Amino acid sequence: MSEERELREHVLALLTGGHAHVMFDAAVRNLPAELRGKRPRGAKHSPWEVLEHMRIAQWDILEFSRNPRHVSPEWPEGYWPAKRAPKDDKEWNASVRAFRRDLKAMCDLVADEATDLYARIPHGTGQTILREALLTADHNAYHLGELVLLRRLLGAWK
Repeated sequence: MSEERELREHVLALLTGGHAHVMFDAAVRNLPAELRGKRPRGAKHSPWEVLEHMRIAQWDILEFSRNPRHVSPEWPEGYWPAKRAPKDDKEWNASVRAFRRDLKAMCDLVADEATDLYARIPHGTGQTILREALLTADHNAYHLGELVLLRRLLGAWK
């Protein structure tokens, strides 16, 4: 196996989880609807707020990586939802699906051998696809841990 292919596989493993951190599907699975908007005592965010933040940030990184016309949201307010809870299961599930879709798109970008992982993104300030993929993995891992902690504090984690 070539070193580049091995690197791609390592990055894909970081993106999808299951090694040093919980996988996304496990973190969002079976969270009772009535807890999605709850902030445990001392917590700044609810599970919904963390899920939406993860979705928005991942989408932004992905779009920056592949779309020269992409405009990022305003920091920090554009990266967090306006409300503490989803209005219903449909909104929660749409956010989960969008997160999965964008994660798959980032994985596809990394896995594509036509993608030069080391080339600077032309519309960036020195970023590469490798850097953006690692940033995505790092950000997701951090907030997946936060989501698990919130679920523990809410009594909704095994």
